[in-house]
Formats: sequence, structure tokens, C-alpha cells
Amino acid sequence: MRAEDNGSNSDLQAAPDGILAARAASGDADAFDVLLHRHSRLVRAYVYRIVGTLSETDDVVQEAFLTAWRQLSTLRDPNAVKAWLMKIASREAYAHLRKRPDHDTLDGFDRAAETGLLPEAAAIRNAQLQALSLALDALPEAQRRCWLLREVGSLSYTEIAEEMNLPLSTVRGNLSRARASITIQMAGWR
Repeated sequence: MRAEDNGSNSDLQAAPDGILAARAASGDADAFDVLLHRHSRLVRAYVYRIVGTLSETDDVVQEAFLTAWRQLSTLRDPNAVKAWLMKIASREAYAHLRKRPDHDTLDGFDRAAETGLLPEAAAIRNAQLQALSLALDALPEAQRRCWLLREVGSLSYTEIAEEMNLPLSTVRGNLSRARASITIQMAGWR
């Protein structure tokens, strides 16, 4: 690798999302790669919560990033690339669920192994995550989806309203009811 290439790569790493997105829209694959690496953990966590298995998560995330690359020209605000990626991931995840065959999966079979935690801490964390998962599963679909887009996807209320094609007041209501329900169900973990 040439010295100037290494410097250029570190410049990309330090660049804000808006600059990277604008460069990627102009065909700079390296800038797009930096964006993907920067946001892939968040996108993967969000998609995993929707689809429930690591193998399906990998497929959906890959498809979402491919769609993002193809649709870069549709990105209106390069500074909002994170929200834009989350919207694409959301659409891909829910489209994947609609195409999924109706069969049971082996619950827990496809989960990642915990690393770096003492056994007691890992057990407590797993129990908390299981309780949160049950609380989310108990929510109506619209409330769950609003909560995931806000809390996991970090989308604004306006972006959620656009993504779900709902009035802003409905998004606020769904989030309020979802948070209240989760707070009640998670009260034992405070």
C-alpha cells in the first residue's frame, strides 16, 4: 500500500457522514465502505431484533447495504445517511419477514456466544435481554416497530412517521404506550 493511500484512508475514517455519503454518491466505494463499517453494528443489531436469527440477519443486512449502494442517488440529505440506512434496513427486514416461510425456528440455536463477561454478569445480562425481548414481543406491531426505529434505529419521530406512513401524533402515541408497557414489564430490573 502506498503511503498516500494510507493517509487517504485515515482521512476517510475521520470524515463526517455527510462528506462520506456525498463521496459515495459520486462513486467512491471506499467512502461507502467506511460508512458501512461505521454503522454496520447498529444496523445488524436492529435487523437481528426484527428477524431473530444471525443467519437471516446477515442476509438482510447484506441486501440492505446492496440496496443502499444502488440507491445512493436518492439520498436527499447526506448528513442523514444513518437514518437513511436504518430505513432501508427496516424495509428489507420486514420484506424478509413477509417472504419467510411459516415454520418454527429452533429458539436460541442461532444466537451469538457472549464474550468478555463473567458468567454471573453474562447470566444477568441474558436474563435482562430476555425480559426486554418478551416485553417487546407483547407490544402491538405498530408500537414495537416505532420503539425499535426510535430506540435501536435512532430515527427521529418525523423519520419514523415517514417510514411507517403514520401521522406524527400516532408515532408519539405509539412510542408513549410502548415505553409505558416496557417500563411496567421491566420494573423488576431496576
